[in-house]
Amino acid sequence: MSSSARAVLKMGKVFVVLLLLSSFTVFAQTSQERVHQMSHNVMPFDMSKTVHIFKMTESGGVQRVLARDPGKSNQIALIRQHLKHEAERFQRGDYSDPEMLHGADMPGLRELRAGASGIEISYAELSAGAEITFETTDLHLLTAIHRWFGAQLSEHGADAKAE
Repeated sequence: MSSSARAVLKMGKVFVVLLLLSSFTVFAQTSQERVHQMSHNVMPFDMSKTVHIFKMTESGGVQRVLARDPGKSNQIALIRQHLKHEAERFQRGDYSDPEMLHGADMPGLRELRAGASGIEISYAELSAGAEITFETTDLHLLTAIHRWFGAQLSEHGADAKAE
């Protein structure tokens, strides 16, 4: 092989390595970064201006979304609109929004869909946002709710907290 052919081959290898490295940095995004970035596809409010609070209870759990600034009435209105809509969908077993944001393999989702009739879901407005309450007497569904809350806590990162 001539020296010019070896130089071209060497440059080609360097190009491939650089291409792979640049691709790796694109895919090396954490799940929290991915969820935060994709949240605008699912939620109408600005996730960085809200906090998601997950409280696991003996009968299910409570998911709250509150505006970080209680004076931001536009964010509060968007939170309420979204959570009311989600509560209605969850009651029917439609968890497509969380699936879009967190993935189809999100812990608890399959069980929540299949057992929708065994979960009582209610919506309530709060002064700085809204909440959805999940209640069940089925131990399998209770575990699914807790697993689902845990996954959301993990993937929302700094935008979420447990209560």
